Amino acid sequence: MKTYLDVLKKIMDEGVDRPDRTGVGSRAVFGAPMRFNLADGFPAMTTKKLAFEAVKAELIWFLSGSSDNKKLNEMGCHIWDGNANADYWKPKAKFDGDLGRVYGVQWRSWKSPYNDTPIDQIANVIKKLKENPHDRRMIVSAWNPAELDMMALPPCHLLFQFFCVNNKLSLMMYQRSCDTFLGVPFNIASYSLLLSMVAQVTGLEAHECIIILADAHIYLNHFEQVKEQLARDPYPLPKLWLNPEIKDINDFKMEDIKLVKMEDIKLVDYKYHPSIKAPMAV
Repeated sequence: MKTYLDVLKKIMDEGVDRPDRTGVGSRAVFGAPMRFNLADGFPAMTTKKLAFEAVKAELIWFLSGSSDNKKLNEMGCHIWDGNANADYWKPKAKFDGDLGRVYGVQWRSWKSPYNDTPIDQIANVIKKLKENPHDRRMIVSAWNPAELDMMALPPCHLLFQFFCVNNKLSLMMYQRSCDTFLGVPFNIASYSLLLSMVAQVTGLEAHECIIILADAHIYLNHFEQVKEQLARDPYPLPKLWLNPEIKDINDFKMEDIKLVKMEDIKLVDYKYHPSIKAPMAV
Protein backbone atom coordinates (compact mmCIF):
# COMPACT_ATOMS: atom_id res chain seq x y z
CA MET A 1 0.00 0.00 0.00
CA LYS A 2 2.98 2.28 -0.47
CA THR A 3 1.11 4.08 -3.26
CA TYR A 4 -1.62 5.15 -0.84
CA LEU A 5 0.78 6.04 1.97
CA ASP A 6 2.78 8.21 -0.46
CA VAL A 7 -0.42 10.16 -1.23
CA LEU A 8 -1.04 10.73 2.49
CA LYS A 9 2.51 12.01 2.91
CA LYS A 10 2.24 14.24 -0.17
CA ILE A 11 -0.90 15.90 1.17
CA MET A 12 0.66 16.47 4.59
CA ASP A 13 3.91 17.85 3.10
CA GLU A 14 2.64 19.77 0.06
CA GLY A 15 -1.09 20.35 0.57
CA VAL A 16 -2.79 23.69 1.12
CA ASP A 17 -5.09 24.31 4.09
CA ARG A 18 -8.51 25.72 3.25
CA PRO A 19 -12.11 25.86 4.50
CA ASP A 20 -14.68 23.38 3.21
CA ARG A 21 -18.37 22.49 3.18
CA THR A 22 -18.19 20.57 6.47
CA GLY A 23 -16.80 23.48 8.48
CA VAL A 24 -13.90 21.33 9.73
CA GLY A 25 -11.29 22.51 7.22
CA SER A 26 -8.84 20.37 5.30
CA ARG A 27 -5.41 20.20 3.68
CA ALA A 28 -5.59 19.25 0.00
CA VAL A 29 -3.77 18.58 -3.24
CA PHE A 30 -5.46 18.31 -6.65
CA GLY A 31 -4.79 15.22 -8.72
CA ALA A 32 -3.19 12.08 -7.27
CA PRO A 33 -3.34 8.85 -9.31
CA MET A 34 -2.93 5.42 -7.68
CA ARG A 35 -2.43 2.03 -9.37
CA PHE A 36 -2.93 -1.36 -7.74
CA ASN A 37 -2.02 -4.60 -9.53
CA LEU A 38 -4.27 -7.28 -8.06
CA ALA A 39 -1.67 -9.93 -8.92
CA ASP A 40 0.34 -8.47 -6.04
CA GLY A 41 -2.48 -9.15 -3.58
CA PHE A 42 -5.75 -7.51 -2.66
CA PRO A 43 -5.17 -3.83 -1.72
CA ALA A 44 -6.71 -3.92 1.74
CA MET A 45 -5.12 -1.43 4.12
CA THR A 46 -2.63 -3.10 6.47
CA THR A 47 -1.35 -0.07 8.41
CA LYS A 48 -4.80 0.03 10.06
CA LYS A 49 -7.74 -2.37 10.02
CA LEU A 50 -10.04 -2.12 7.01
CA ALA A 51 -13.77 -2.60 7.69
CA PHE A 52 -14.04 -5.19 4.93
CA GLU A 53 -17.45 -6.46 6.02
CA ALA A 54 -18.78 -2.93 5.49
CA VAL A 55 -17.04 -2.75 2.09
CA LYS A 56 -18.80 -5.95 1.01
CA ALA A 57 -22.17 -4.89 2.36
CA GLU A 58 -22.11 -1.46 0.72
CA LEU A 59 -21.00 -2.80 -2.65
CA ILE A 60 -23.67 -5.52 -2.67
CA TRP A 61 -26.19 -2.83 -1.66
CA PHE A 62 -25.04 -0.63 -4.56
CA LEU A 63 -25.36 -3.55 -6.96
CA SER A 64 -28.87 -4.22 -5.70
CA GLY A 65 -29.86 -0.73 -6.89
CA SER A 66 -31.23 0.22 -3.47
CA SER A 67 -31.60 3.70 -1.98
CA ASP A 68 -32.81 2.40 1.41
CA ASN A 69 -30.32 2.84 4.25
CA LYS A 70 -32.39 0.46 6.37
CA LYS A 71 -31.53 -2.34 3.93
CA LEU A 72 -27.86 -1.55 4.42
CA ASN A 73 -28.36 -1.50 8.20
CA GLU A 74 -29.85 -4.99 8.00
CA MET A 75 -26.44 -6.20 6.79
CA GLY A 76 -24.77 -4.62 9.79
CA CYS A 77 -23.47 -1.58 7.90
CA HIS A 78 -24.11 1.93 9.23
CA ILE A 79 -21.71 4.06 7.20
CA TRP A 80 -24.56 6.01 5.55
CA ASP A 81 -26.43 6.77 8.79
CA GLY A 82 -24.95 10.26 9.12
CA ASN A 83 -26.12 11.20 5.63
CA ALA A 84 -29.54 9.60 6.08
CA ASN A 85 -30.10 11.59 9.27
CA ALA A 86 -28.51 14.88 8.21
CA ASP A 87 -30.65 17.97 8.80
CA TYR A 88 -30.17 19.14 5.22
CA TRP A 89 -31.53 15.85 3.83
CA LYS A 90 -34.30 14.73 6.18
CA PRO A 91 -36.97 17.07 4.69
CA LYS A 92 -36.30 15.59 1.22
CA ALA A 93 -36.37 11.91 2.23
CA LYS A 94 -39.42 10.07 0.93
CA PHE A 95 -39.36 7.51 3.76
CA ASP A 96 -37.32 6.73 6.86
CA GLY A 97 -33.94 5.59 5.58
CA ASP A 98 -34.36 6.98 2.08
CA LEU A 99 -31.10 8.32 0.62
CA GLY A 100 -32.54 9.37 -2.71
CA ARG A 101 -31.08 8.59 -6.10
CA VAL A 102 -27.59 7.68 -4.90
CA TYR A 103 -24.93 5.39 -6.40
CA GLY A 104 -26.75 2.09 -6.79
CA VAL A 105 -29.87 3.74 -8.19
CA GLN A 106 -27.81 5.49 -10.87
CA TRP A 107 -25.81 2.31 -11.62
CA ARG A 108 -28.86 0.09 -12.08
CA SER A 109 -31.76 2.39 -13.00
CA TRP A 110 -30.62 5.66 -14.57
CA LYS A 111 -33.72 7.50 -15.81
CA SER A 112 -33.94 8.02 -19.55
CA PRO A 113 -35.41 11.38 -20.63
CA TYR A 114 -36.95 9.69 -23.68
CA ASN A 115 -38.89 6.73 -22.27
CA ASP A 116 -39.82 5.00 -19.03
CA THR A 117 -37.29 2.17 -19.37
CA PRO A 118 -34.48 2.57 -16.80
CA ILE A 119 -30.89 2.15 -17.98
CA ASP A 120 -28.98 -0.62 -16.18
CA GLN A 121 -25.39 0.55 -16.64
CA ILE A 122 -23.86 -2.44 -14.84
CA ALA A 123 -25.73 -4.96 -16.99
CA ASN A 124 -24.79 -3.04 -20.13
CA VAL A 125 -21.09 -3.05 -19.26
CA ILE A 126 -21.08 -6.77 -18.47
CA LYS A 127 -22.83 -7.49 -21.77
CA LYS A 128 -20.19 -5.49 -23.66
CA LEU A 129 -17.36 -7.24 -21.83
CA LYS A 130 -18.74 -10.61 -22.93
CA GLU A 131 -19.50 -9.60 -26.52
CA ASN A 132 -16.87 -6.96 -27.34
CA PRO A 133 -14.29 -6.63 -24.54
CA HIS A 134 -12.28 -4.05 -26.50
CA ASP A 135 -15.17 -1.57 -26.50
CA ARG A 136 -14.07 1.92 -25.37
CA ARG A 137 -17.51 2.86 -24.05
CA MET A 138 -17.64 0.59 -21.00
CA ILE A 139 -18.38 3.40 -18.57
CA VAL A 140 -20.63 3.63 -15.51
CA SER A 141 -21.53 7.09 -14.21
CA ALA A 142 -23.16 8.03 -10.92
CA TRP A 143 -22.94 11.77 -11.64
CA ASN A 144 -26.39 12.76 -12.86
CA PRO A 145 -26.62 16.59 -12.89
CA ALA A 146 -30.40 16.52 -13.18
CA GLU A 147 -30.72 14.56 -9.93
CA LEU A 148 -27.95 15.89 -7.67
CA ASP A 149 -30.45 17.62 -5.40
CA MET A 150 -32.34 14.32 -5.11
CA MET A 151 -29.40 12.62 -3.37
CA ALA A 152 -28.42 12.64 0.31
CA LEU A 153 -24.85 13.04 -0.93
CA PRO A 154 -23.73 13.78 -4.49
CA PRO A 155 -21.38 11.00 -5.60
CA CYS A 156 -17.74 11.34 -4.62
CA HIS A 157 -16.54 8.35 -6.67
CA LEU A 158 -18.55 9.39 -9.68
CA LEU A 159 -17.39 7.46 -12.75
CA PHE A 160 -15.52 4.29 -13.65
CA GLN A 161 -14.42 2.65 -16.90
CA PHE A 162 -13.27 -0.85 -17.82
CA PHE A 163 -10.34 -1.75 -20.08
CA CYS A 164 -9.59 -5.25 -21.33
CA VAL A 165 -6.48 -6.58 -23.09
CA ASN A 166 -5.21 -10.17 -23.34
CA ASN A 167 -8.16 -11.35 -21.22
CA LYS A 168 -6.99 -9.12 -18.36
CA LEU A 169 -9.56 -6.67 -17.03
CA SER A 170 -8.69 -3.32 -15.46
CA LEU A 171 -10.86 -0.61 -13.94
CA MET A 172 -10.20 3.12 -13.63
CA MET A 173 -12.27 5.23 -11.24
CA TYR A 174 -12.44 9.03 -10.96
CA GLN A 175 -13.15 10.43 -7.48
CA ARG A 176 -13.96 14.13 -7.24
CA SER A 177 -13.77 14.46 -3.45
CA CYS A 178 -11.50 12.25 -1.41
CA ASP A 179 -11.44 11.95 2.39
CA THR A 180 -8.00 10.42 2.10
CA PHE A 181 -7.63 9.10 5.65
CA LEU A 182 -11.09 7.66 6.30
CA GLY A 183 -12.73 7.16 2.92
CA VAL A 184 -10.06 6.39 0.33
CA PRO A 185 -8.90 3.04 1.83
CA PHE A 186 -12.55 1.97 1.71
CA ASN A 187 -12.86 3.14 -1.92
CA ILE A 188 -9.68 1.30 -2.97
CA ALA A 189 -11.02 -1.94 -1.53
CA SER A 190 -14.54 -1.43 -2.89
CA TYR A 191 -13.47 -0.84 -6.50
CA SER A 192 -10.86 -3.60 -6.37
CA LEU A 193 -13.62 -5.92 -5.16
CA LEU A 194 -15.99 -4.71 -7.90
CA LEU A 195 -13.28 -5.28 -10.51
CA SER A 196 -12.71 -8.80 -9.19
CA MET A 197 -16.42 -9.63 -9.20
CA VAL A 198 -16.96 -8.33 -12.73
CA ALA A 199 -13.86 -10.16 -13.95
CA GLN A 200 -15.14 -13.45 -12.52
CA VAL A 201 -18.62 -13.20 -14.05
CA THR A 202 -17.17 -12.29 -17.47
CA GLY A 203 -14.49 -15.00 -17.49
CA LEU A 204 -11.60 -12.52 -17.33
CA GLU A 205 -8.62 -12.01 -15.03
CA ALA A 206 -8.70 -9.03 -12.67
CA HIS A 207 -5.62 -6.91 -13.41
CA GLU A 208 -5.24 -3.26 -12.33
CA CYS A 209 -7.47 -1.04 -10.23
CA ILE A 210 -6.55 2.56 -10.99
CA ILE A 211 -7.99 5.41 -8.96
CA ILE A 212 -7.72 9.08 -9.85
CA LEU A 213 -8.04 11.22 -6.73
CA ALA A 214 -9.08 14.74 -7.73
CA ASP A 215 -9.57 16.89 -4.60
CA ALA A 216 -7.50 14.71 -2.27
CA HIS A 217 -7.72 16.07 1.26
CA ILE A 218 -7.02 15.28 4.89
CA TYR A 219 -9.30 16.92 7.43
CA LEU A 220 -7.50 19.11 9.95
CA ASN A 221 -8.76 16.97 12.83
CA HIS A 222 -7.23 13.82 11.26
CA PHE A 223 -3.60 14.99 11.31
CA GLU A 224 -2.53 13.06 14.42
CA GLN A 225 -4.14 9.88 13.12
CA VAL A 226 -2.36 10.25 9.77
CA LYS A 227 0.99 10.72 11.51
CA GLU A 228 0.35 7.56 13.52
CA GLN A 229 -0.50 5.59 10.38
CA LEU A 230 2.54 6.83 8.46
CA ALA A 231 4.77 5.64 11.32
CA ARG A 232 3.62 2.04 10.85
CA ASP A 233 5.25 -0.54 8.57
CA PRO A 234 2.84 -2.23 6.10
CA TYR A 235 2.25 -5.98 6.21
CA PRO A 236 2.06 -8.18 3.08
CA LEU A 237 -1.25 -7.86 1.23
CA PRO A 238 -3.97 -10.49 1.70
CA LYS A 239 -5.63 -12.49 -1.06
CA LEU A 240 -9.25 -12.19 -2.16
CA TRP A 241 -11.44 -15.30 -2.43
CA LEU A 242 -14.71 -15.23 -4.35
CA ASN A 243 -17.08 -18.17 -4.53
CA PRO A 244 -16.12 -19.65 -7.94
CA GLU A 245 -19.67 -20.90 -8.51
CA ILE A 246 -20.99 -17.36 -8.98
CA LYS A 247 -21.20 -16.50 -12.68
CA ASP A 248 -23.77 -13.68 -12.55
CA ILE A 249 -23.14 -10.32 -10.86
CA ASN A 250 -26.63 -10.42 -9.37
CA ASP A 251 -25.88 -13.69 -7.57
CA PHE A 252 -23.69 -11.83 -5.10
CA LYS A 253 -26.97 -10.82 -3.47
CA MET A 254 -30.21 -12.62 -2.67
CA GLU A 255 -33.70 -11.44 -3.56
CA ASP A 256 -34.10 -10.62 0.13
CA ILE A 257 -31.03 -8.53 0.84
CA LYS A 258 -31.11 -9.64 4.50
CA LEU A 259 -30.05 -13.09 3.29
CA VAL A 260 -26.85 -11.98 1.55
CA LYS A 261 -24.32 -14.80 1.74
CA MET A 262 -21.33 -12.82 2.95
CA GLU A 263 -19.22 -16.00 2.94
CA ASP A 264 -19.12 -15.75 -0.88
CA ILE A 265 -16.46 -13.04 -0.44
CA LYS A 266 -13.47 -13.44 1.88
CA LEU A 267 -10.05 -12.00 2.59
CA VAL A 268 -7.41 -14.68 3.17
CA ASP A 269 -4.30 -14.08 5.32
CA TYR A 270 -5.27 -10.52 6.18
CA LYS A 271 -2.79 -9.15 8.74
CA TYR A 272 -3.20 -5.56 9.89
CA HIS A 273 -2.30 -2.99 12.52
CA PRO A 274 -5.03 -1.87 14.96
CA SER A 275 -7.80 0.49 13.89
CA ILE A 276 -7.23 4.24 14.16
CA LYS A 277 -10.43 6.09 15.07
CA ALA A 278 -11.26 9.48 13.56
CA PRO A 279 -14.49 11.51 13.26
CA MET A 280 -16.29 11.52 9.91
CA ALA A 281 -17.14 14.93 8.49
CA VAL A 282 -20.72 15.07 7.17
